Amino acid sequence: MKKSVLMAAVLASTLLGTPIASRAASLVANIDVSSQTMTVSKYGQVLYRWSVSTARKGYFTPRGSYRPQWTARMWYSRKYEMSPMPYSVFFRGGYAIHGTGAVKYLGRPASHGCVRLHTANAATFYSMVKEVGYGNTRIVVAD
Repeated sequence: MKKSVLMAAVLASTLLGTPIASRAASLVANIDVSSQTMTVSKYGQVLYRWSVSTARKGYFTPRGSYRPQWTARMWYSRKYEMSPMPYSVFFRGGYAIHGTGAVKYLGRPASHGCVRLHTANAATFYSMVKEVGYGNTRIVVAD
């Protein structure tokens, strides 16, 4: 009987302890389209809250929960006149979180659908994604 109770306690500890936490994303970027902000949390602790620009009228930023698909230190948009996209973290096809030089537009919709932020902030986020890995990063885009 004592052995079964001990085994149950070990099992409960395993299920409720670190293994569950490790299955959750350690790095989360929450993009709030309505407020044009991106909040970055690591292990549940908010580290950054930055202004962003998402899709302007006539374009669309996809909503949902994603993992990064690939990254590029510097990318040039083939679709939009080779526009520079520094520190790109692609999360759905050609949609990415990336830096922009058009910082005067941050905080309001201005992009073709990507999530644009200050290049220094994009570099920080890019480095964090590279550090924790794609599988431990979650990107959530919501209204």
